[in-house]
Amino acid sequence: MALEDLYKEVILEHYKNPRNKRELPGAQVSCSRNNPLCGDEITIQARLGDGIVAEVTFQGSGCSISQASASMLTEAVTGVSKDRALELAGEFRSMMEGSLDPDEDEFGDMVALKGVVKYPVRIKCAVLAWDVLQEALGDAAGQASGASPH
Repeated sequence: MALEDLYKEVILEHYKNPRNKRELPGAQVSCSRNNPLCGDEITIQARLGDGIVAEVTFQGSGCSISQASASMLTEAVTGVSKDRALELAGEFRSMMEGSLDPDEDEFGDMVALKGVVKYPVRIKCAVLAWDVLQEALGDAAGQASGASPH
């Protein structure tokens, strides 16, 4: 199986069987955004404790890329520091811009999305959840700010 085919399989697996796609009771931050060009909608909710992203979930609808990316995000940032989660969001965006060749051990399944770079119109689909995460975690008080906070 070619590497590109393997990546497509990983994306489809996350799309068909999303991780942490549910409401998060007791969430301290919640933020929603959408991509009006394609209809993707993502809400990220998180519980924080001692500077750690204790738990993160998502809800929403959209294309396989946006939903798979959100699923991968929840696995990548759960249990890491808030600062590291924000760094990962920046690194993910750099990967999507083609300026970062990710370390597969560190990025895990997220590496499967690097092929999206070939389709510039789809990059917004891949980064939507990460943008929402950055907005949700961006305020030091833990309250989301921006266009559509909850």
